[in-house]
Parts: sequence; C-alpha cells; structure tokens
Amino acid sequence: MTKNKTIYFITTNKGKFREAKAELNRINIDVKQIDIEYPEIQADTHEEVASFGLEWLRRKMKKTLMIDDSGLFIDALNGFPGVYSSYVFKTIGYNGILKTMEGERNRSARFESCIAYMEPKNAPVFFKGVCKGKISDKPKGRGGFGYDPIFIPTGYKRTFAEIPIEEKNKISHRGKSLKQLVKYLKRNQPNK
Repeated sequence: MTKNKTIYFITTNKGKFREAKAELNRINIDVKQIDIEYPEIQADTHEEVASFGLEWLRRKMKKTLMIDDSGLFIDALNGFPGVYSSYVFKTIGYNGILKTMEGERNRSARFESCIAYMEPKNAPVFFKGVCKGKISDKPKGRGGFGYDPIFIPTGYKRTFAEIPIEEKNKISHRGKSLKQLVKYLKRNQPNK
C-alpha cells in the first residue's frame, strides 16, 4: 500500500517521532524524521515557539513540515518548567525535578503539547493537547522518554514510562494533538 503523503517531522527526539509515526501511519501518511535543531525563541506559549520555528524552517526547506513543542507544567512550581521543559530536562533531568519537589504535597501537573503543521505555501495550523496528572514520588518504568518516568496521568496508577505507546497515545497530550492533526488531514487531504 502506498502512502498518500509524506510529512517531515522536525525533531531530535526519537520518542516524539515514534509516537507521531505510530498515529499517522494508521491513516496512510508517511512520517519522516529530520533530525536538526531549529531556533526556539523564549516565549510564553508553545504556539509562539512552534510558529517561529516553522517559519524559520520554511525558509530552509520546501516540504510539508510538523514540529511539536511540549512542556510539563507543575502547579506547586507555578507552572515550571513549562515552555522551558526541554532545557530543564537537559540540565537537571527528572531527578532534579523530584529533588525540587521533595516534601511538596501538591503533586498536580499537566503536560501540554502544541503540534504545528505547515504545507509549503500555507500558514501554519496548530493542534493543542493537554493531559492532567501528578508527579510521582520516584521514577517508575523503562518506557517512554523525557519526564515520562515521573508523570502519572489522571485515572492511572502507572507513569507514562509504564504505559505502552499505543495506550499512551490514547490519553497523552501529544496523542490528543496528533488526533486533532489526523482529523484535520482527513478533512483536508482526501484520498486520491
């Protein structure tokens, strides 16, 4: 079976790529990873970061592109690390977050994902997903990536790192963003 179209997912994160590929392959769309970095501005929202990144990438390549800007927002830390989640993960990791949370009773948190999609001659389109949950007391699980070992989604006793990718895609912030992208593509990219 041939694929209807190809989308180039600009990300250095192989975990994000696997999740997107699993979801988009179900509707016959080929997803290819382009493992390059692009400028991420300091901004208040994922949409601003993603929009700037896509416009920069558009000048470099004339392809159908998508990027995902995601973050972990912890209530007791006033939303930190938020839009700086990637940087914080690279510098202190999830163990640094757990250390910061020592003794904190309010463990509520949420993951947010903003997928930005753009065809070569069109404006970007944004799809946002949110998954509420809490920060665990210690890391659990070997799956997933990033903060997955310390995030327990609402209604679960397991962390994202303990949940298989197919199940995680049904409930996660990125899974929700991807489902919106899938609906958009089905509506706007009819089968030929």
